[in-house]
Amino acid sequence: MTDRGRSALRQSADALEVGPSSMRWDGDKLVIEVNEISSLPLVSRVRGTITLHPETLFGQNYDLTPDGSHRWQPFAPIARIDVALDPGHHWTGHGYFDSNYGTSALEDDFDYWTWGRFPHKRGTSCFYDATLRDGRSESIALQFHRDGRTEHVAPPPRARMARSLWAVRRETRADTGFLPRQELAMLDAPFYTRSAVRTCIDGEQTVGVHEALDLRRYAQPLLKPMLAVRVPRRARWNFSAG
Repeated sequence: MTDRGRSALRQSADALEVGPSSMRWDGDKLVIEVNEISSLPLVSRVRGTITLHPETLFGQNYDLTPDGSHRWQPFAPIARIDVALDPGHHWTGHGYFDSNYGTSALEDDFDYWTWGRFPHKRGTSCFYDATLRDGRSESIALQFHRDGRTEHVAPPPRARMARSLWAVRRETRADTGFLPRQELAMLDAPFYTRSAVRTCIDGEQTVGVHEALDLRRYAQPLLKPMLAVRVPRRARWNFSAG
């Protein structure tokens, strides 16, 4: 991921380009071309193609705050993904495509949230659990069906998990008596963690992607300069110069 200026952005009905990377619809599949340079400590070229094949597309979006200032749109919660990144990262598996957008900074409205997407034989379940800055809680529990139907469901109870490498608090949804656990670490930061997590929903064990975000940590003034080190910036990049 690279931060770039406005001159590095181009958008059309079927494509979005940000610098040398892009995503575009090709028929019924989303093709993502990656051409970036990774950050410290392993500075290297990241190049390749990620292809998302949605089983169906969902058009609904959901409020994450009571006033609708932050919203979530799961475009393709049930999908297959093909990854081909150089050098040598090639695999196929479950895919997912969504978007978050809002009118204010996350840390202005949230203290903490967790999100999880768990595939199973009936489709996919997604859980959002957030604590707002004013102390209120917001939760969304959705079941996405392969025929395009979406329904709000009663979620299983919240269940604590072991903290992350940076001691970020983690919890998800699980049937009573089941202890969810991390199967694979994906990303650990002082304020954020993403991992593959095993849980149990309606008697069926499933491994899905889970994240926990601590916005109080993120808002600390010492953390944001660290992000500038981890995320390369090319403010003057443009398509003519490259």
